[in-house]
Amino acid sequence: MNLINCNSALKTLKNGLPVIFPTDTLPAIGCLPKFSKIIYEFKKRDINKPLILMGSENKQLIDYVHESAKEDYENMASKYWPGALTMVIPSSDKQTAILTSKDLTLGLRIPNSYMAQSLLRETGPLLTSSANISGLTGSITAEGISLDFPSVGILGPIPWEKSSGKASTIISWIKSGSWILIREGEVLVTELH
Repeated sequence: MNLINCNSALKTLKNGLPVIFPTDTLPAIGCLPKFSKIIYEFKKRDINKPLILMGSENKQLIDYVHESAKEDYENMASKYWPGALTMVIPSSDKQTAILTSKDLTLGLRIPNSYMAQSLLRETGPLLTSSANISGLTGSITAEGISLDFPSVGILGPIPWEKSSGKASTIISWIKSGSWILIREGEVLVTELH
């Protein structure tokens, strides 16, 4: 297993490679936004499936949100973050270079995980996906994940803090005051219209 600390993770990410780290839901594989293609290569992921941008706190992510959705985004963020909710929102015009979606939207999340937040504070926001080969059920332990991704650095120490093992809930912003459920997950969102 290629176990790394936060300093090594930062160097790895700056060199264009991904790292694997625990979250409150499923373990994540992440990279700096300008190197997003690497996640698709390692996971064998369909290029048409967008990645999620994770941050350690709202001020890291707010600049990625389009003005039209900011108020609704901030309302949801204040209620459900940190936590197992991913919000798909229109992207800010100045952030379109990092998008992995075709419709100018971006999924954003702040995990409720001390290790994830510590890493994201150091690295800045990372584009992420669950740490598994696409189409296969992945492990939720560092040891199991290292079998699928033997060359990818895995954030230590291990064992990791406990996670739910369930995917995050995903909601998508439609218009002011209106969201739709994309994927049911751990969080029940009551403000959908």
